[in-house]
Amino acid sequence: MTQANALAAAPSRYFAAASAWGAAEIVFWLATLLPFVVTPDYLTLASQIAITALFALSLDLILGYAGIVSIGHAAFFGVGAYTAGIVSKHGWGEPLTGLLLAAAVAAIVGYLTSFIVIRFRHLALIMITLGIGQLLAEAANSASWLTGGADGLQGVKTWPLFGTIRFDLYGVTAYSYALAALFLVFLVARRLTNSPFGLALRGIRENGIRMAAIGAPNRAHLRKIYVIGATIAGIAGALLTQTTETVSLETLSFQRSADVLVILILGGVGRLYGGLVGAAIYMVARDQFSGINPQYWYFWIGMLLILVVIFLPNGILGGLAKLVKAGRRSDGGAA
Repeated sequence: MTQANALAAAPSRYFAAASAWGAAEIVFWLATLLPFVVTPDYLTLASQIAITALFALSLDLILGYAGIVSIGHAAFFGVGAYTAGIVSKHGWGEPLTGLLLAAAVAAIVGYLTSFIVIRFRHLALIMITLGIGQLLAEAANSASWLTGGADGLQGVKTWPLFGTIRFDLYGVTAYSYALAALFLVFLVARRLTNSPFGLALRGIRENGIRMAAIGAPNRAHLRKIYVIGATIAGIAGALLTQTTETVSLETLSFQRSADVLVILILGGVGRLYGGLVGAAIYMVARDQFSGINPQYWYFWIGMLLILVVIFLPNGILGGLAKLVKAGRRSDGGAA
């Protein structure tokens, strides 16, 4: 093989290696099936973890891979939740089509707002995303004739999956449905981040000026990933509506945006699995801490976050990766 052919084949080998599934990934996804056997009484919580993980994944795509800092990401979550709820309330409770419709509406909102968001960076970007989230939250509160306002949307009814599988009280169907959606969307996100487009996003995040100098369409790439992130967030919101048959203003709240950012920090930003691991840890910790003290459980969440930031600044997965790398170096030195 000539040097030119070797250079041409290098990107293909890189993307093939990046796309290969590791043993840890396979074990992780097999472990997601354990709640069906080990903790069947907590399947409702497991479904909430899967939905939160999907929401965190959507934020990780725009923050971890593109560097778009957003503290108003719940806007798209809430748009998806209200879309699925309104459609169901008015007579169409079929979950899969409701999910697709919610994704489409969230994508449209994401596309329209992307032209504003990608023009700003740093503090201005934070304020813009916060403003968009607050505007949508207040719009939903004002349009009580459509959304139910502060009382929430009433009359949401989700039909059985495929016309036969009903959503039971034990959470079996809800967790199966949410987990399947999470896995399918994760496959798309994994393929996306391991593609030339994903590599270009990393380049824009690290040095947008240099990427523009070599001809990369920075703004077009940022708009695309922002719309993709909004779409996935809308799917997560619709899943919450369909599995709980409730929609409230909390789906659009700043608190939800802040929570998902905390989840990413806990798990590790820019790692795909960081949002998934962070969601599991955060939701389980919240469940346990609220059981110990329903009024002050955020104190313990804050303590957990401080400890992670101090001792694991790159998140839990970042810390684990560092330990694995150190172990390999010590083995190499010993050999």
